[in-house]
Amino acid sequence: MKVLKKIGKWLLIILIILNLSIVFSGRTYIFKAIGNTYFKGRSGPSIDEYQIFENREVANGTHVAWYHSKQYNSKKIPAEAQKEFDAMQSVAYVIIKNDSMIHEQYWDGYGEDSYTNSFSMAKTFVSILVGIALDEGKIKSIDQPVGDFLPEYRTGENSKLTVKHLLTMSSGVDFDESYKNPLAYPAAAYYGKDLKALTAKYSVTEEPGKTFKYLSGNTILLGFILEKATGKTISQYASEKLWTPLGPKNKAFWSLDHEGGEEKSYCCFNSNAPDFARIGEMFLDSGKWNGIQIVSQEYAVNSTKLADLVDISGSKQQKYGYAWWIIPNYKGHYIYYARGILGQYILCIPDKKMVVVRLGKKREKQLPTEDHPKDVYSYIDAALEMYGD
Repeated sequence: MKVLKKIGKWLLIILIILNLSIVFSGRTYIFKAIGNTYFKGRSGPSIDEYQIFENREVANGTHVAWYHSKQYNSKKIPAEAQKEFDAMQSVAYVIIKNDSMIHEQYWDGYGEDSYTNSFSMAKTFVSILVGIALDEGKIKSIDQPVGDFLPEYRTGENSKLTVKHLLTMSSGVDFDESYKNPLAYPAAAYYGKDLKALTAKYSVTEEPGKTFKYLSGNTILLGFILEKATGKTISQYASEKLWTPLGPKNKAFWSLDHEGGEEKSYCCFNSNAPDFARIGEMFLDSGKWNGIQIVSQEYAVNSTKLADLVDISGSKQQKYGYAWWIIPNYKGHYIYYARGILGQYILCIPDKKMVVVRLGKKREKQLPTEDHPKDVYSYIDAALEMYGD
């Protein structure tokens, strides 16, 4: 009994020391992170936990319903693919072909109006907003220095950084992109309460515009630039220039670092599968929706071309444009897509005039030779087998 008491006493002391260390380090966001992961039986975030954050509404306008194809839901997901869908805990699968919804399926109580987090698909949405700001002259050029908008990037190595470097993930900023380390930038940005103070700790340490290195902080900086360039929050700008014109059924929510604060622009745009599909459909039509040019054709086309960079191994990078992931040749198809960490995908297959949206709670690991999650191919293959003719 004495031994148990002694162990309990030391455990309590250790717990107190750990808590004090967190408080004095200023990393109190760790309490929220632990409370919303391990204390809820998870090791990471959930797709539908936007309610634990402050959010800013991204208003919608007049709803333009999807036209349903004559083949709507006429095919079943192939049995082999369904195993992958189930293993990765899919909650939504939507296929648009020839401007019409041809397949729509939901699982686990989710539906067409369910809000789930886009996670890093939001990076693609921010890229589109940058393109719109370029069209409007609010950003002069894709090569405009970041320092024109953010004073801390006007001197030294920071002065070399441009908007394009951020879009193509070649900034050279020393953000630490670890999803397992609770002290790294992504966790601090997701659960923390001051994105500007957090991001100010990082600076350019490598030559920008040379090497592809995926860093969430790059998109946070783009969010700050949009705010400065437009004089609006990115939620307001997104509502006016993107979300309302696309005619979604539902308003969206963008999670903030604190009440009245900054959007977590690298993630945390919350909506549903049919409305996410509108983004892909717009890009299939070179930035146009229902005959209206939302973002210029030039920007849309350039966004889905491979950026001229090398990867960290020194090889020519073959997977990324302006915040769109790219598969240059899969079974003869050129595919580009937006993606989130738990298997959120907007997949565009231009030669088939097809958009595939898959939402879920898990995704496979990236394939080491190409950096695309393995399950991506299951969702592409299923769509092509069902409606690719």
